[in-house]
Amino acid sequence: MNPWFLAIRPRTLPAAAGPLLIGNMMALPLEKFSWVVAIASMTCALLLQIAVNLANDYFDFKNGIDTEDRIGPTRVTQSGMLAPYKVRNAMVLCLLLSLAVGSYLIWHGGWPIAILAAASMLGALGYSGGPYPLASHGLGELAAFVFFGLVAVVGSYYLQAGVTTTASWLLGCAVGLLNAAIMLVNNTRDIMTDTKAGKKTLAVRIGEAQARVLYQALLYLPFGLIIAGFLLGQLPGFPVLLAGLSLIMARKLSYDFYQGSGAALNPLLGKTAKLTMMFSALFSVGLMF
Repeated sequence: MNPWFLAIRPRTLPAAAGPLLIGNMMALPLEKFSWVVAIASMTCALLLQIAVNLANDYFDFKNGIDTEDRIGPTRVTQSGMLAPYKVRNAMVLCLLLSLAVGSYLIWHGGWPIAILAAASMLGALGYSGGPYPLASHGLGELAAFVFFGLVAVVGSYYLQAGVTTTASWLLGCAVGLLNAAIMLVNNTRDIMTDTKAGKKTLAVRIGEAQARVLYQALLYLPFGLIIAGFLLGQLPGFPVLLAGLSLIMARKLSYDFYQGSGAALNPLLGKTAKLTMMFSALFSVGLMF
């Protein structure tokens, strides 16, 4: 494969696209809805996701975390496919491009979006780099929940509506939990190598057995949230019903994760990201009707 294709990790991009899809589709009936804002917010999210992936590739190599013992998908810096400075420069370019697109969103949404933009930029860099890498201190799943759940859904809806709603917060939590599950798969697979490198991810801290239990919770809780939202009158029934169809995939992933270990978990990374996209797409289709 083209090394740059590997570097951006396209299988993870649904994690960024899904929450933006839901946030914008919730605002679609509004008179002030703007396709320009929708496309800009989606573009900004994808650029930030790619920047996070490149930063993780670069910083994990520089910090000695990615070594020849790695059992996960190929990392272009560690494998020598791309020089470290090229990956670093590509990361910076993606951050600058996201800032350029985000400047329009800041102009449109005002100071709340400026705060979210600054936090997102710092989160992209601080996930794997900086003096206190979030991923190395058991905060990777929390970062995914916040930035690719709450910030993405609530922020994109706020950009369109100028306000937030209980429904947007509920859906932000639901998608955030699914995206946290992606991170947990990655960290559970790497327990052995991360422990050796001194990287104390959440999976390293709680162990593989508890990580399996947590993964199940992260997959099933989103469905409980949207059902509760429906029962409380915050979410319409048809989107909840459609999104519920993805529970079939969630159950299969839960079983596969419970049975697998180490390199056997690699396929579940992309599949868990697909679950996020399927959940988001089905709910969004339901909103259209």
